[in-house]
Amino acid sequence: MTDNSNITRPRSQWDIRLGSVQRYWMCSFHSRTLPLYIVTEYPKSGGSWFGQMLAAYFGVPFPRNRRPSFESCVMHGHYLYNPLFHNVFCVVRDGRDVMVSAYFHLFFQHDRAHPGVIEANRRMAPFDDYENVRENLPAFIDFMFGRGARRVFRVRWDRLIDSWNGRAGAVVKYEDLLANAAETTALAIESVTGNPADRERLAEIGERFSFENQTRRRPGEENRSSFLRKGIAGDWKNHFTRAACEAFDRHGGETLIRLGYESDRSWIDRGL
Repeated sequence: MTDNSNITRPRSQWDIRLGSVQRYWMCSFHSRTLPLYIVTEYPKSGGSWFGQMLAAYFGVPFPRNRRPSFESCVMHGHYLYNPLFHNVFCVVRDGRDVMVSAYFHLFFQHDRAHPGVIEANRRMAPFDDYENVRENLPAFIDFMFGRGARRVFRVRWDRLIDSWNGRAGAVVKYEDLLANAAETTALAIESVTGNPADRERLAEIGERFSFENQTRRRPGEENRSSFLRKGIAGDWKNHFTRAACEAFDRHGGETLIRLGYESDRSWIDRGL
């Protein structure tokens, strides 16, 4: 049986870097021959969830952040476009929701945060009161598209997504997965492999890895101490102010529109 465990164990920085280099080397030179199924995303976009479902469907390991064996598997990372990559699924999510999810992920202790990481994050981006999300978000968004892009997640949200524009084997929206995980995954598999997907099997897999089954909570029931905090789309509306809207539009507005989350910039004025 394939082990898709989410257990995270503390590792040395050397082991983390070596694993990262090994995964990138495998993606670059063996994604077609093994084969590998590459899931790239900006963090907090649903890539881990999608990777779990792919691994279960293909019956291959999902090593996540661990050093992989030299075998067919689902390889997950936050990769910019590389022409050597094959079998690429690019998972995207509304960048406004990504910013909210990243805020809680970086500044509040959860079940996948190594000891000391949250404190280090808070020193890197200090706020007087981290509970005051609405007041802090504009500055946090500027940080995530500025100096924080390299210091935290190594890349900007818009640049990772734009690098795969028209180049990924399949673009998978987190919101579509929420609405119908089985059908969305089936269409992505068919786009990448060219083979028909088993929708009945994917329906069972989608149910197995649903937010409710993984957390024993209904989508929308928040648990800040869990990596799977809330499991919904549109949470940004609960936290964004006009200033946060303007900050996000300044950095990622064009990509937001290109992805189809908004048709124009009038969203800044609606209901805020």
